[in-house]
Amino acid sequence: MKITKLSNIISLKRQLEGGNEEQLKTVRQVLLDVRENGDAAISKYSQMWDGVQLDNFRVAQTEIDDALLNFDPQLKKDLEEAAANIRYYHEAQKRDGYKLPLDNGSWLAQRIIPLDAVGLYVPGGLAAYPSSVLMNVIPAQVAGVQRIVITSPAGKDGKLPDAVLVAASILGVNEIYKVGGAQAIAALAYGTETIAPVDKITGPGNIYVALAKREVFGEVAIDMIAGPSEIAVLADDTAYADEIAADLLSQAEHDALACAVLITTSEQLAEDVAAEVERQLSSLPKETIARQSIENFGQIYIAENLEQAIGAVNSLAPEHLEIVTANAEEDSLKIRHAGAIFIGRYSSEPVGDYFAGTNHVLPTNSTARFASGLNVDDFIKRSSVVYYSEKTWEENAPKIARLARMEGLEGHARAVESRGWTKGGN
Repeated sequence: MKITKLSNIISLKRQLEGGNEEQLKTVRQVLLDVRENGDAAISKYSQMWDGVQLDNFRVAQTEIDDALLNFDPQLKKDLEEAAANIRYYHEAQKRDGYKLPLDNGSWLAQRIIPLDAVGLYVPGGLAAYPSSVLMNVIPAQVAGVQRIVITSPAGKDGKLPDAVLVAASILGVNEIYKVGGAQAIAALAYGTETIAPVDKITGPGNIYVALAKREVFGEVAIDMIAGPSEIAVLADDTAYADEIAADLLSQAEHDALACAVLITTSEQLAEDVAAEVERQLSSLPKETIARQSIENFGQIYIAENLEQAIGAVNSLAPEHLEIVTANAEEDSLKIRHAGAIFIGRYSSEPVGDYFAGTNHVLPTNSTARFASGLNVDDFIKRSSVVYYSEKTWEENAPKIARLARMEGLEGHARAVESRGWTKGGN
């Protein structure tokens, strides 16, 4: 890994490819095709890109039952415990609306209303991601969403991974479709003969999925446009180089575009971590991917002091931040921008990815400056409510009318003046 003095760095932000014109053209074509031709378009693209011909997109209950029958019992227990942890954390995010009394029997309120239907995209391809099922479904369930749909690309055998189906079964979700890519996003947004549309789409995917989500935003809501994974580690000379290197590689193995950064006040740790990364890379199963990530986006920065290091972290606004310092909890209070913060030696980032209970769907590419990880609030909406009694209206109608006329909206003024004084009312 490259080692650089932090004082020489102007900005730690990186610019990533957001899709090219050809990719965007393809996505728009798919969206239009699915909107106009429904299931037929879905079948066409599933065969074209996933190499699978499907007579029925929906996962049958027998497929779920078979997955449960074949699945490792211990892994199922692990998934169940992880699900319980995630639910415990997200239950604390639930909120009620409020009602504010006014004079004369009038009141104002805010009502919290769950979304009716959400579509959760689970990446597929060469890997299975049951953790994505848990992280997307559980906050939606806690919010009170009634219809939860999962889409994920089928393998060459026309099936979804057992682990994905088992995770969905644990959560009681059985509306699952073997559809991936931009065509899945189109189906969720517009609906087809088989797949009814939803109100919001969440979950990560490849560049075609990301572009499709961006294109359908407005027709439906989306969670975020997620980029490649990121990890930053803030460490001092109390940290262990082999542990820090392992944590950096845990994200580098995700994607050749993943970003792994160490910011440290210790030159010795910087050198030791660089050596450890190289040593551990040689035995990593995904060495090729991780090595590209480390060579292109990996970096070690040496700060003059902890204050400068923390400033650099806040500038970077990473998706994941580990703090491994002598006073890690205290130092964490100075962090303003990070998707998720992991405090201390034993809070390695994968703890949050799988088991602790916090959500692993997080803002990337410095968007943690203004965005949050997926949570219960992403699956609700708020309605404001006004009740004015006749007495309150009588006291305030002249004021409202004056304000309306100040803005040149005579119709507004007449609307508020049209009731009450001569007609009575309630």
